[in-house]
Amino acid sequence: MVYIVCGVSGTGKTTVGKILANHLGLPFFDADDFHSEANVQKMAKGTPLNDADRVEWLSDLSSEILKWEKQGGAVLACSALKEQYRQQLVVDTHSNVKWIVLEGDRELILSRMKQRKGHFFSAEMLDSQFEIYERPGYGQIYDIKSTPDQIVAEVIKSVS
Repeated sequence: MVYIVCGVSGTGKTTVGKILANHLGLPFFDADDFHSEANVQKMAKGTPLNDADRVEWLSDLSSEILKWEKQGGAVLACSALKEQYRQQLVVDTHSNVKWIVLEGDRELILSRMKQRKGHFFSAEMLDSQFEIYERPGYGQIYDIKSTPDQIVAEVIKSVS
């Protein structure tokens, strides 16, 4: 099983994903690590990525998801903001992907982003993510008012 923890930047995808991976004994991956240098530089300058910027990134991630599936599973933190992105990620998978969707109030997310150190994504780009976010009609949706440990406990309960 591959678990994809998704949501806009600042919702805690990486934190929740790492805790979940530890609990499940699976490797953890962050989709940000798969961006091209050009994409990272673009975001570092405060320019949101467009669909064309994401094509190769989503294709690479889809290949990785298939590989992880064959290796016994993984946990991936990935924004996956649009339905078309989520479909591209799982186009080649053979088993179910478990979607864990993190959502929260813009002000709470913005306050968290402002506390980050050394992350290439600027808080100013948060609005662009909210603008393109399409809530999935599947998966489990969690409010980030809960702690990461509480969210993971709920996820673990649902897969037991």
